Amino acid sequence: MIPRVLVLGGTRSGKSAYAEALLDADAPALYVATARGVDPAVDPEWADRVEVHRARRPTPWRTVEDVDVTAVLAGAPADPVLVDDLATWVTGLLDDARWERDAPSVAAARADLVAAVAGFAGTLVLVSAEVGLGVVPSTSAGRRFRDELGALNQELAAVCDEVWLLVAGVPLRLR
Repeated sequence: MIPRVLVLGGTRSGKSAYAEALLDADAPALYVATARGVDPAVDPEWADRVEVHRARRPTPWRTVEDVDVTAVLAGAPADPVLVDDLATWVTGLLDDARWERDAPSVAAARADLVAAVAGFAGTLVLVSAEVGLGVVPSTSAGRRFRDELGALNQELAAVCDEVWLLVAGVPLRLR
């Protein structure tokens, strides 16, 4: 059994494909997609990205497009679970909080997710962006996103059994 695994990486690092390869493509799994609905007419590039991810998923896998990752994990799925990705999940939290600094709802959701991951008994693979390696964002919203995602990544890394960083498609085991 694969333990709780956190897979980090930058944009186009290969983190999602690597995380997917950790699970058996011929066996049932639950894929939790955290991106919120996208109108292809408004953002066709994003819709294309989402479709590439959908098309890559193996047939035996079931997909749940749900931003309430904590509730999905609390449902104690019997199959392995892959959550992709936590950066879009954090973006949704910040959108809901109107990007208010130190919004209690964001901190509460982060704490609930970390607790759900820590208590999850099955196989769980989490995908998240590593955004702390670049320049300091020039906008308040950019810094807020980077800070919130960085805090979440640190807290998840503390409760996961394995942590991987993908750089240029190469997986580096951190723990």
